[in-house]
Amino acid sequence: MPRLLSKGLNLYKAAITVAFSRKYLFCTNVLISMGISMCGDVLEQTYEIQTKQQASWDFERTSQMAFSGSTAGCLCHHWYIFLDKVIIGRTFDMVIKKLVLDQCICSPIIILSFFATVAIFEDDPIENLTEEVSEKFWTLYKAEWVVWPPAQIINFYLLPTRYRVAYDNTVSLGYDVYTSHVKHAKPKKKENSKE
Repeated sequence: MPRLLSKGLNLYKAAITVAFSRKYLFCTNVLISMGISMCGDVLEQTYEIQTKQQASWDFERTSQMAFSGSTAGCLCHHWYIFLDKVIIGRTFDMVIKKLVLDQCICSPIIILSFFATVAIFEDDPIENLTEEVSEKFWTLYKAEWVVWPPAQIINFYLLPTRYRVAYDNTVSLGYDVYTSHVKHAKPKKKENSKE
């Protein structure tokens, strides 16, 4: 039994080494991001079905979230490489500079790409995109400022570049549940006030 466990552990280590190697890192990051976005939507839809907010499973919605996750994985992969080339080092000052750039440049781009990639599959993509960005962008961006600064300090200070997208996605599972909720929440009907 110990020999079998040792062999399994060695195979796992070899697979991780290959997956996070320079040759396969892009594919690994995209697949992890796609998988976590799908999981976030699965969790949100499970909750919506259990609370009777939704009648049945929407596989199209989950596939759209997966596509959006793959886009985010691609963007984050290249962003972290760029960021480490522009700001070299792991001092506190460098970490804060990376954090500010990440929140002010990358976060809005990721949110906009999320709405854009999901809008591609909708009936009126341009109209839906503009409507959702105007109604929901700030909700997600405010949440980004709550979730990501503490997470990114750990990310930029402790982790090598190759593990950053994987770490992001670990944190992102909860955020992806929230993103799915915000994207697919039914608009509240405004009551006309009687004067």
